[in-house]
Amino acid sequence: MPLLANYPSREAWEIACWKEVIKHEELLQLLTTSYDRHNIAMRAVALGSLASGKSYREIGKEFWISPQTLSSIKKATDEKTYRSYLERSKKERKKRKYDGVFEVRRRKPKGTPKRTKYGILYMP
Repeated sequence: MPLLANYPSREAWEIACWKEVIKHEELLQLLTTSYDRHNIAMRAVALGSLASGKSYREIGKEFWISPQTLSSIKKATDEKTYRSYLERSKKERKKRKYDGVFEVRRRKPKGTPKRTKYGILYMP
């Protein structure tokens, strides 16, 4: 692996390390689990399917990939970097605003619930 001191930033060093890891298949097999390799392969397939113009629904049915993952992959093509849904939610999540008024909670109906063709009715 290249020395960190030979690079101007840690990011440049990480890119150089990644290129080294990709060159050596045995090293990549050693450092990644079968789950990681599966995820990378599925993301690559999804990227190809998105590029060919398939809809999220078609890709999801064919490869069992969630719409959130497909959205992240599509955004990654625009931003040139992949960030998971979890990473996006931490930084881009809308904060709740409390105006001092709390919602009134519904009271649980009294009685025994009975399922009917009209819905659930509560019998005393």
